[in-house]
Amino acid sequence: MDVPDDAVLFDMDGVLVDSETYWHRFEDDWVYAEAIESGDPSHEEVTGMNYREIHDYLTAEYGTTVTKEEFVAAYDDRAQSLYGEQVELMDGANDLFDAIRAAGRKLGIVSSAPQAWIGIVRDRFGLDPLDLILSADDIDDPGKPEPHIYEHAAAELGLSPGDCVVVEDSVHGVEAAARSGAFTVAYRSTHNAELDLSRADVVVDGPEELRRTLLD
Repeated sequence: MDVPDDAVLFDMDGVLVDSETYWHRFEDDWVYAEAIESGDPSHEEVTGMNYREIHDYLTAEYGTTVTKEEFVAAYDDRAQSLYGEQVELMDGANDLFDAIRAAGRKLGIVSSAPQAWIGIVRDRFGLDPLDLILSADDIDDPGKPEPHIYEHAAAELGLSPGDCVVVEDSVHGVEAAARSGAFTVAYRSTHNAELDLSRADVVVDGPEELRRTLLD
């Protein structure tokens, strides 16, 4: 397995932090219970998408009972305690980041989350310095599962997507990375144990296997 050694780009939610379980609970308790008109969406339909695009998707597919501004505000409010107090960092993440830096590889976070949410995680867990922090809010093109965010990320590092390793956990995220041409590592955990992640170049189970894949 020939893994590119120029850059490693990490998704945040569900990879660096265990936030997807909390977001799924928020979707069950409010989004799917109160903010849509009808239907029973699956978590897989929206996981990995930017929250503004989630509202657009749900409006088109199920109808929504709240404005986009109200929807975004509810997510922003939930994010403060979710990232600031509840989530935990992936085991060994700081050491893994240090090892990637020591190998002379570029290191970045590429996320559908807004910069403010990424900033909470960076500050709380001491993830800096990073060569790139890119949010879906920073680009004009559609977010995941479209490949644009990873194309932008590679370009900002002066690389092609094929020079980059991307670590993703959602179907939409894996699809975006694979379509960009990046070497795609699907990170499997409890929240995505049943998902089809076969679009990735390799699927790893947990932080130790991820570390071996990226460093060995």
